Amino acid sequence: MKEKWETLPIFKKAMAIQKLVNYIVESVEKTDIAFEHDIEVEMLKSNLNDMRKNAIRIPAKIAGASGSDTLYAIKMENASIIRTCARALITDARGIEMHGFKDTEYLDVLRKEIDAFRIIFAEWVKSFDYWNYSIDRWGLFNPPGVNYDDKDPDDDIPFNSNDCFE
Repeated sequence: MKEKWETLPIFKKAMAIQKLVNYIVESVEKTDIAFEHDIEVEMLKSNLNDMRKNAIRIPAKIAGASGSDTLYAIKMENASIIRTCARALITDARGIEMHGFKDTEYLDVLRKEIDAFRIIFAEWVKSFDYWNYSIDRWGLFNPPGVNYDDKDPDDDIPFNSNDCFE
């Protein structure tokens, strides 16, 4: 049985991007790009490694953010990481071009897929329930109208730990 997040359009698109990135990385690794210095080889290897990592992180973070009981701040934190990874894939593609990879049509396909992903992503983020929150004391991912230094309404609820054991 599939998890709910596995059926989401954003997850399916992320998996398609991951497959495309794997193909691109394998294609680059099979080409004979000539370098003058060893550092250039290491830079390309690092670039390809970053691409793989970014492509893997996107669906993982979608899964992590997709639970119905996941707090708003956690969803937004995952969304921020997803956006960073997707944008980094575009930068990584440019780096591969700069290293001399000639099959740029694959990189153009990746750019188009990332742009299509961006639209699905924006709609997905709009679906987050910002009323399911706890105050983010770092101030990054609070829902509209909630500040990092607001008093937490749960602090007014009396709690006696001894009541739990009676």
